[in-house]
Order: sequence, then structure tokens, then C-alpha cells
Amino acid sequence: MEAKNESFEVKLERAKVILEQLSNPELSLEEGMKRYQEGILVLKEASAMIEEAKLTYAKLQEKEEKA
Repeated sequence: MEAKNESFEVKLERAKVILEQLSNPELSLEEGMKRYQEGILVLKEASAMIEEAKLTYAKLQEKEEKA
């Protein structure tokens, strides 16, 4: 289930698939909770990737301004 080295795009696609699964009215409560937890984890990982990219960008901008 967890793949820490997935790309941002793959994580986003996984989140979309999970959302589709959660929209299924035949999904059991237990399975729905599992999917929800997985979706939250995937979105947190994707969010962390965005934050890391922002920091990298800021550092590069800072270096560029000093040059």
C-alpha cells in the first residue's frame, strides 16, 4: 500500500482512484474507512512533496539573487 518513492503524479492518481472507490455506495463501512485512511496518507505524502519542492525553489531563488 505504501510506496514512499512514488512520484507526486502517481500519488495524485492514487488519491483519485481512492476517491472513486469511496463514491461507491456498495462499499462497506470497514472498507470505506480503510480507503479513507489510505487516501489521507497519500494526500499527506503528496503535500509533503509540494512543501519540499517549495523549499527547494526558495533556496534556488535565494542562490540566484546572491549571484
